[in-house]
Amino acid sequence: MTDLERVQALLENPGVLVYIQTDEEHHALELLRVAAVRLGCPLRQWDVITGTRDGLVDGAAPESGTDHPAAALVRFTQYADNSILVLLDVAGHLGDERTLRALREAVEFAALRHDLGLRLVLIDHKPDLPQVIRNAGHHFEVTPPDDEEVERLIKSTIRRIHRLRPIEASMSARELSDVVRNLRGLSRRQIQQIIAEVANDDQRFNAKDLPRILARKRDFVQTDGLLEFVQAPTSMDEIGGLDRLKTWLAQRQNALSNEAVEFGIEAPRGVLLLGVQGAGKSLCAKAIATAWKRPLMRLDPSVLYDRYIGESERRLRDALRQAEVMSPVVLWMDEIEKGFASAASRSIDGGLSQRMFGTLLSWMQEHRHPVFLAATANDIEALPPELLRKGRFDEIFFVDLPGEAARRSIVEIHIRKRRRDAARFDLARLAAVSAGYSGAEIEQAVAAALHTAFAGKSEINTAMIERCLLASPPLSVMMRERIEALRSWAAGRCVPAE
Repeated sequence: MTDLERVQALLENPGVLVYIQTDEEHHALELLRVAAVRLGCPLRQWDVITGTRDGLVDGAAPESGTDHPAAALVRFTQYADNSILVLLDVAGHLGDERTLRALREAVEFAALRHDLGLRLVLIDHKPDLPQVIRNAGHHFEVTPPDDEEVERLIKSTIRRIHRLRPIEASMSARELSDVVRNLRGLSRRQIQQIIAEVANDDQRFNAKDLPRILARKRDFVQTDGLLEFVQAPTSMDEIGGLDRLKTWLAQRQNALSNEAVEFGIEAPRGVLLLGVQGAGKSLCAKAIATAWKRPLMRLDPSVLYDRYIGESERRLRDALRQAEVMSPVVLWMDEIEKGFASAASRSIDGGLSQRMFGTLLSWMQEHRHPVFLAATANDIEALPPELLRKGRFDEIFFVDLPGEAARRSIVEIHIRKRRRDAARFDLARLAAVSAGYSGAEIEQAVAAALHTAFAGKSEINTAMIERCLLASPPLSVMMRERIEALRSWAAGRCVPAE
């Protein structure tokens, strides 16, 4: 069902209360206006500046004495014309006991007097509605625009700008399709703003604008604070070790083709990357995005939690939905145990962690979008056992400290990254002395040696890197017991990444 069909179905019920939390107020109002016309009933709208007025007539005069929301709600109970009252941004006024009381009584009155056909709709950008109001109503979520609507928004924005000053628009159907795909997940206003910016900049709109469109999209997504675009390595050659994971990725990449789908193969859905801290789990997530040439988006579970009831679950749903509409993507959920640890035990958060975890499990089971979940974890004991059940992930990989061959590769990569000839270094020696070190610790040793060389006005060499390695004991020494316990658990339960 479309948004219009869904909201119309709700409004067909006399006495209903609908609340819509969205930043797209104009779009939500337009949906309600069309639904009201289809239902053949009056629509009034209230805001704190104007008061109550006819919502179907532009510039309609306000009803006198309705500036205050409580007064507007009392007036609402006096209507007998099968009408809809839309209240804009009323949540901020509900700290006033008079307004809250008036809203509760209006909701109760409309529900009891079905014969009057009264309906209330709240549109607000804030999530903080009192629970008593949430319980009485239906939460309606405005869905992001689909590809067809995105294309219409692009074309209408270009036409609007062109009427003001000529725009040279030249884009093939395939190029336009690329632009549409890369605008997925954004709001209607954000799409219009991006297109207007790139077109007004040089009075042109063509395929060369795609990098700027992507850059602005990243800005918008990161402003939301739910998902973060992460730059993945451009080549698998930048990633040392992880040979088994690389082989698995190469095999599963074949399952992404149309031929594989026709053959009956389901696309891979996700992996859990368990391992030693600093061993390269984050690098594994980046390796997946690199191998499959997909954008990498990071979701930090800790940013989802909010003090308002129901808001944390909504933020998780929003983040997952945003990943879906931006697909195909790799969704990296870093240190997943920190976000859902309380779900594994008797929590003191009123069941919030369990509800959040349930939302995630349902999504993992039911979604059919090309979103590949790469979840990382350091502490297996903190993970709810339901997450480890067979079928949740395509595979559970254990990322251990790198072996000698992998350490040699890692040293070589980080030397080359600093524009040095790796052939001038004793890589075998550095691989030997770095036993027990993680990839991150090896990288830090190379970086520290470079600082030493620069300070001494000399060139970096094997001895400098070796001294920097030996000067700092690795995590495997300081946390030996914990790492051994993790290895013991993973044996026979996980697939080694290397």
